[in-house]
Amino acid sequence: FILPGGSEAAARLHLARAIARRAERSLSAAGAADALNPAAGRYINRLSDWLFVAARFANGGSDPLWVPGASR
Repeated sequence: FILPGGSEAAARLHLARAIARRAERSLSAAGAADALNPAAGRYINRLSDWLFVAARFANGGSDPLWVPGASR
């Protein structure tokens, strides 16, 4: 797994991705109550994907990785 963080730019992009994912969950909940344009859900999902890739690019290939049991 890739941990959020690394450079400041990457950390900010990971934060933006978390916010986009929260918006996606809110959009999904709103879609259960009202009819929404299905393209909106696809767009916000692709946005969070793009933010993830942009954060990895901002780190230049040196992403902080999760190592199981390393912090024990």
